[in-house]
Amino acid sequence: MTVKFYNANHSCKLKYAVIAAFYKGKYVFVRHKKRDTLEIPGGHWESGETIERTAERELFEETGAVRFTLEKICIYSVSGDDTRQSDETFGMLFYADIEEFGDMPESEIAEVRLLDSCPENWTYPEIQPELLNCVRKFLNGFSDNIDE
Repeated sequence: MTVKFYNANHSCKLKYAVIAAFYKGKYVFVRHKKRDTLEIPGGHWESGETIERTAERELFEETGAVRFTLEKICIYSVSGDDTRQSDETFGMLFYADIEEFGDMPESEIAEVRLLDSCPENWTYPEIQPELLNCVRKFLNGFSDNIDE
């Protein structure tokens, strides 16, 4: 499995929005009802949406966040030889600072967890730690891991 990063203007067909979210300095992770592992909020782009709208919708649907700031970080791609990911697919990586949560909408998410550090039980251990590392570098003023 390979994860690559591109600047936000890279020309590609986006399929996903993933949002590295924080609340009062804590990481925001979610657990899907069918899994015991944790993941970064995000999901599929829907026809007619901008990728920003996808990120806003997914953040609300998966965490209940009602007030937040959202910032584009970069485009990422995933490719590999496993059965789920044979071709390169692209998503937009966002950073969110959540100010307020509302009631959780009905969704596939069983729970939201606020953590001081990253979990050991990732849903996508070959992908999501890489995405979070990219966000950390961005927040620290570095973009050396992003291709043009």
